[in-house]
Amino acid sequence: MATPAFQFQRYYAQRQALVERALRRAVPAQKPVRLKQAMDYSLLAGGKRLRPVLVMAAASACGAKPERVLPAACAMEALHTYSLIHDDLPAMDDDDLRRGRPTCHRAFDEATAILAGDGLLTLAFELLASNAKASGVGAARALEAVALLAVAAGGQGMVGGQMADLLGEGHPLSLAQLKAVHAGKTGALITVSLEIGAVLAGARPSQRRALVDYGRHIGLAFQVADDILNVEGDPAKLGKATGSDADRDKSTYPGLLGLQKAKGIAHDELAAGLKALRPLGKAGEPLAALARFVVERDR
Repeated sequence: MATPAFQFQRYYAQRQALVERALRRAVPAQKPVRLKQAMDYSLLAGGKRLRPVLVMAAASACGAKPERVLPAACAMEALHTYSLIHDDLPAMDDDDLRRGRPTCHRAFDEATAILAGDGLLTLAFELLASNAKASGVGAARALEAVALLAVAAGGQGMVGGQMADLLGEGHPLSLAQLKAVHAGKTGALITVSLEIGAVLAGARPSQRRALVDYGRHIGLAFQVADDILNVEGDPAKLGKATGSDADRDKSTYPGLLGLQKAKGIAHDELAAGLKALRPLGKAGEPLAALARFVVERDR
């Protein structure tokens, strides 16, 4: 009898719904109320919720129920949202739209947006620590998960990649330099989402290696796809303006290689990511579908 085809859209919608419900409870009541309003405004604005879904998919591939790592999944979305708020500021990318509505500093003001981002960054570590406590994870694994997130989010990861990206504006980068920028700016949070899910689930070393390898390839594929969408995507679907990379004279994969070669890299990285999942067997099927979604998405 044939095995039923994996229903990716249903799977993804169910995981997104879990995350949305949890995020609505994530930001605690606090004074001044304006800070919570700004944090919620950006955190609850929708989006793909890719990073939290990756946390849950990685944990499930290692034998844990997705609900067991839901706070950690929300931690990744809180941290990602903080990065978007700060990215959009006038001193950074100076964007007016995010997820189809005014950016945080446009809806509120710059100072409030900065503090909302700061609040979400620190909330991420609170959520991750609470997950370890609630799930009965041992102290060593809990500490490791927190340390992994700190490194991936900081100067050795996302923040370092963002700085390199800013420094590269107006200065054409080589392909190797571009890959290094995006390994930090985008790839670090995608990879650590998978690794944290694995750590909290008590993954075997072989499972963890497979997930990290997969994450590195999919992180690059995601960024290449993002660069392509900035050229030929539909602003109405993206919820933000297109063509902004060229306007800022940023080095991108389509700018460096042309659209067709950039699409080739995205599909090569997809193939490498799928190969990395082989040790997980059928447990890696949702992650394989997620990888295809990353490359083939239109928003």
